[in-house]
Amino acid sequence: MKKQAHPYIPNTVPEVQEEMLREIGAQTIEELFDGVPVELQYKKEMNIPKALSEYELRRYIDGILAKNKSTQEYVNFLGAGCWNHFVPAVCDEVNQRAEFLTAYAGDPYEDHGRYQALFEYQSLMAELVDMDVVNVPTFDWAQAAATSIRMASRINGRNKVLLPKTISPDRLKVIKNYCSPHIECILVDYEEDSGQINLSDLEVKLSSSTAAVYFENPSYLGFVETKGQKISKLAKSFGAITIVGVDPSSLGVLSPPSHYGADIVCGDLQPLGMHMNYGGGQSGFIATHDDLTFIQEYPSRLFGIAPTVVEGEYGFGDVLYDRTSFALREKGKESVGTQTALWGITAGVYLSLLGPDGMYKLGKTILQKSQYAMGQLGNISNVVASRFESTNFKEFVVDFGYTGKSVKEINKYLLDHGIFGGKDLSEDFPELGQCALFCVTEIHSKEDIDRLVTAIQECIDTK
Repeated sequence: MKKQAHPYIPNTVPEVQEEMLREIGAQTIEELFDGVPVELQYKKEMNIPKALSEYELRRYIDGILAKNKSTQEYVNFLGAGCWNHFVPAVCDEVNQRAEFLTAYAGDPYEDHGRYQALFEYQSLMAELVDMDVVNVPTFDWAQAAATSIRMASRINGRNKVLLPKTISPDRLKVIKNYCSPHIECILVDYEEDSGQINLSDLEVKLSSSTAAVYFENPSYLGFVETKGQKISKLAKSFGAITIVGVDPSSLGVLSPPSHYGADIVCGDLQPLGMHMNYGGGQSGFIATHDDLTFIQEYPSRLFGIAPTVVEGEYGFGDVLYDRTSFALREKGKESVGTQTALWGITAGVYLSLLGPDGMYKLGKTILQKSQYAMGQLGNISNVVASRFESTNFKEFVVDFGYTGKSVKEINKYLLDHGIFGGKDLSEDFPELGQCALFCVTEIHSKEDIDRLVTAIQECIDTK
């Protein structure tokens, strides 16, 4: 059967394909896939239905999308890396402006204030974490953590990193991927009752090969790590760099990691004015002191302010551009791409709106609501909230192990009643049994929390 060109796929004209194959020295297109194992190659005819018209296709897709249930229809208590916070309308208004809404990071030949907007974001973020230098955003918290670890490894020439066992499994996978094969990731035990890092195990695993000790505050499981100063002191006694991952929404009420010895601070910008977008809206940051040793190891762009040739006028541009992969290309420390600069601008808008007083009120509100939720859930017979004897911020582990119900059963019941329940931890943390990670933020009302408690009580009472 004669091949025909596809109207929407380039280079499908048979004559064009033959010319391209001759140019690269191949006989058939199939030769291009010789490197793919045979067992992974699909040899059958694909069951592709007849093409739909544009109108029919739109109706079909709209029908599929209509099956989705969002946090607009359901009350959401799911966090675990993407959190349901209030997004001020002005955040969307600014980040959708034509001069900002682009996939590219911004260069002098097409910049329309992006440099200044990102400089302002970096300044606001630096004030929040009490550091001096903040980068243009990475893709997410996981990449920010992984890049921070690689920075530490380049600085001290070591090849091991210690991380807490309470870290997000998904984040750990990304970190391992970024660090392999040069840096070994070693997990440190946690205390069974508190969830805090086990200092004895940390000290045993620290060595002259340890590039960095990484931990999170609040932890992935929601509790506040109170031993930050001791962890940092132990790390430094072995010449290791301290890296702390942080949820920025907590910094209105919790001390920034720089106050308890962090050399590098990283985390996710999503709580700062970004919607939950089916895994999108994630963006990471990295911050350090104004230390050239650290600054030289940033693979991503840094924007600064400098006087121009016009007296009294200032401009914005790259700082130490020659250290980036954009300048070094194949000799770069890491390839960082165009990143998620748009979310940096969004976070800058959010931080400028709230200011220090607003961030304090945000943190205080979240603390009050999450404590209320833990108290009410803990009043349910055989339910333990929180599983760990530590202070929690907005997330906390609820233990259903004594109820006779699995987390899966409880979450299904909640879903049937218009509620997104907590993250099931039974697979990722089997040692915790039937536990779930719940999240409460400023968007949850007392009625929302009471509704959750009532639904869980009904589920447990159901035979």
